[in-house]
Amino acid sequence: MDATKRPLRIPPQFATYAQKHELFELYRRLIARLLMEKPEDPLTFMLEELKREDDDVPAIVIQGPPASGKTTIGKMVSAKLRTAHITPQILLEDDVSPLAAKARAIIDKKQSIPMELWVQLLQARLKLFDCIKKGWVMEGFPENREQGLALQQVGISPKHFVILDAPDTVLIERQMGKRVDPQTGDVYHTTFDYPSNSEVEKRLVEPPEGCTEAEMTQRLILYHRHIDGLKRCYQKFTKVINADQPKADVFSQVITALSSKHRSLAPHIPRIVLLGPTGCGKSVQAALLANKYDVISVSSGQLVKEAIANESKTGEAIKPYVNRDMPVPDNLMLKLIEDRLSQIDCVTRGWVLRGFPRTREQAENLETAGYEPNRVFYLDVPNDSVYERLTLRMTDPVTGIIYHTLYNPPHSNQIKERCQRHPEDSDDAVQKRLAAYNAYVEELSDYYQTGQHINADQDPHTVFEFVESMLVSQLPTNLDRD
Repeated sequence: MDATKRPLRIPPQFATYAQKHELFELYRRLIARLLMEKPEDPLTFMLEELKREDDDVPAIVIQGPPASGKTTIGKMVSAKLRTAHITPQILLEDDVSPLAAKARAIIDKKQSIPMELWVQLLQARLKLFDCIKKGWVMEGFPENREQGLALQQVGISPKHFVILDAPDTVLIERQMGKRVDPQTGDVYHTTFDYPSNSEVEKRLVEPPEGCTEAEMTQRLILYHRHIDGLKRCYQKFTKVINADQPKADVFSQVITALSSKHRSLAPHIPRIVLLGPTGCGKSVQAALLANKYDVISVSSGQLVKEAIANESKTGEAIKPYVNRDMPVPDNLMLKLIEDRLSQIDCVTRGWVLRGFPRTREQAENLETAGYEPNRVFYLDVPNDSVYERLTLRMTDPVTGIIYHTLYNPPHSNQIKERCQRHPEDSDDAVQKRLAAYNAYVEELSDYYQTGQHINADQDPHTVFEFVESMLVSQLPTNLDRD
């Protein structure tokens, strides 16, 4: 950008490229790793970090009160995502690790394992190949805020922190009927989840401790004492799931939570395209978005009128087509759109564009020029509703107020008599515009496959609520691994 020229114009490719490749998150991760590792040679360290290909692997903690189903759901999630499954018990059972042997020796002395040793055990486990390449699901740890902060200090932080929650009465009932297969470690219940295999049934035993109501009550008191601190530790990516429902439903909700993206700390500049038939309410929604989010409302039709009124070079080229009621050529329309979207207010505040593109070719040209939208909304309205909206409206030439025969009729006969109907609202004109939109809507839908369809045949503020909800939410990721 040349700061000596006016108006200032920032190449649109800058923001699009940074958002597409998540450069802000890349910088954040590099700085965080530098501060945690404090390497002697920062440049070499950053180069090695950039070569890593394991940034997208799952890093999940599943926590919850006793008998909430952590073990079962943890195994199911691990199997679904093909990750390593880690529990405190698994860490202690490692026969090779000298750290695990040290921890077992401490337990044999009836002492608590120091927090520093837990952190070392986990660090050693997460450095193994399966955790680095496939990711990990950790169940039941950390148990308190101190442990969570200790993990963060050494750079161990999950991308998702899932809490399985259920009423204490339900958890106590579950624990009373809990049974464990000592051979596989699978958990069953005498009422809700009894094994169908007779061999497994014979092997089932009661858990070694915590089955009585008094013991369970003490464990729940300890859990409730620490869980709020854990939530504060991981508050930006905590998801609480109701565990008082069938196992399949809990698993489904957990997977849905894991597929959602966290809100990025990167500056988000809206680049919105509103598509829909004539009379669907694009102007109203653009005005509402501009008013609430301070984005720039850009209308292709208004740009044409301004260019002609200003007698600009592009306007003079467009004027003959407008006078003859002919479509403006794509290259001239794209020139107008580019000139407006490249101005400093659109670049820094974002924009909502309506009236363009109308065809797939226009959409491709818009993206080639560097103006790729990050949200596309289709405002769907049946043809009958469009006719009703447009052919029955009229304008008072004195006040400029728009009336509608059915929904907002003139207040007096005097106003009604002077109201006029716009030529573009005639039946033939509306039909012509509808036919032009319907001819290209399918190819536009194929091009903008992530576009969101909204039923616009309802109150404008209801439509805006749907638009707003889809605008502020990020698209989910696909967790299936082929």
